[in-house]
Amino acid sequence: MKLLKTILLASGAMLAFASVAGAADLPTRKGVAPAPEKPNCYATFWSWMDSTPKDCPLSYWGVTFYGTIDMGVGYASNRSKFNGARPEGIQNLVSRTSHGAGFQLVPGGLSQSNVGIKWKEQIVPDWYFIGDVNAGFDPYSLQYANGPRSLAENNTTPQFLQSSNGDSSRAYGPINTRAYAGLQNKTFGTLTYGRQYAFANDIDNPYDPFGGAYAFSLIGASSSLGSGLGNSEMGRYTNSIKYLYEDHGVRVGAMTTVGGYSAGNNAQLAYNFDLGFDYNGFSFDGVYEYGKDVVQLGLWGTATVPPTPRTLKATISNQSSFELVGKYKWDRFTLFGGYKNERLSDPSDLPGVPTIGNFNGGYQAVYGTGANTQGGLGQGGAFPSPKVTQIGWVGGKFAALPNLDLIGGYYHVWQNNYSKIGQDCSANTTVVDPVRAPQYAPQGAKSSKCAGSQDAISGAIDWKPYKRLDVYAGVMYSKVHGGLANGFFVDDNLGVSGGVRFGF
Repeated sequence: MKLLKTILLASGAMLAFASVAGAADLPTRKGVAPAPEKPNCYATFWSWMDSTPKDCPLSYWGVTFYGTIDMGVGYASNRSKFNGARPEGIQNLVSRTSHGAGFQLVPGGLSQSNVGIKWKEQIVPDWYFIGDVNAGFDPYSLQYANGPRSLAENNTTPQFLQSSNGDSSRAYGPINTRAYAGLQNKTFGTLTYGRQYAFANDIDNPYDPFGGAYAFSLIGASSSLGSGLGNSEMGRYTNSIKYLYEDHGVRVGAMTTVGGYSAGNNAQLAYNFDLGFDYNGFSFDGVYEYGKDVVQLGLWGTATVPPTPRTLKATISNQSSFELVGKYKWDRFTLFGGYKNERLSDPSDLPGVPTIGNFNGGYQAVYGTGANTQGGLGQGGAFPSPKVTQIGWVGGKFAALPNLDLIGGYYHVWQNNYSKIGQDCSANTTVVDPVRAPQYAPQGAKSSKCAGSQDAISGAIDWKPYKRLDVYAGVMYSKVHGGLANGFFVDDNLGVSGGVRFGF
């Protein structure tokens, strides 16, 4: 019996061996090769530098930390003094504070330095909870970007001694860029609430040859002409609902403010719409925006004493503007073009007496009949007839090498005559400061409401030795005429800038 068991076990082993050997001789089907492993972008510092923030983000538990640092230097034929609160730091376009040649710091030559956190977490299948909080800052002063603060710091300073200043939708400290949250679904689109870009702000950079670069783009350097569509405060809505649907290259969006001044908004009511599409290398977008009782903050200067040294002026207007932009990419060339039509008129609701309110990050300002920046004291509304500003631009980008772009662009602005009937628009203004600036000739028409124009032409080179690092240099020449040169010391500026930008 024992011998029988041994024979059976031996026979079974031989049969198993024969089966395996036979199977080895049968034809086999070649398996699919495993996908190559994605290189570890965190392997070394240099491998991380040569990755993009999108491909190799600084993420943990669905939250991504990101930012940009952009620092440069330059020379201007008529520079404007540095201000650490102004988002651009300096006036890259010729401005009312431009005078005298010299070297200067150029923060944010390509883009605003910023830090932020964003998230995208799936809550149920195909539905995501998204959000983004971002703050722009000056890399030299380390101050938050804040246009109204730059105004307050120069509020009663003689013009010849002022540093760069201008109104901006950037305020509110650590949320000066944006702060929103919402839901996203591929089928139903994206719905968000909070402090958000208006659609003109969303589309300006993609359709500008310089991507909205402060040092080289007119629509980047001037938020009132650019993202604000006539009023810099309208580049962002502080308390807003925004909806965007994107599918098969088609974009449809709508946005509205929630509440008025008391809710932190820069208008009593505002809404805007976007419609765009991509097809075979072409991209187009169109935006319409309406604002009721929109605020524009400004300086008092030395002519009138404000209620407090930091109380600003507010010009109130109704705004109706639209923008049409397009671009075409072929091989290594990308062509850009756009047109804006910005219309401002007297507001729907203007107090009959000067009134003090709080705007854009809590800055106090006087508004009402006789308190408008452009209208002047005792002149009622700021717009005797509607003010229409038009902006057109063309440009191109050529990828000379995979990591080297050559960029050029031309921008033109023209303003109608919206002055009172009989306003003299032929004579020049008097010298702005005959005591401190006798060497500067009068510039512009007698009134800023007279017709005028502005031109800017730019060229730049952008080299990316690593995907996270730009090394750039370029030049922008700008000139103003007529009403747009009113009160200027000089009418042109040539700025040469260079710097580095690092993204993480």
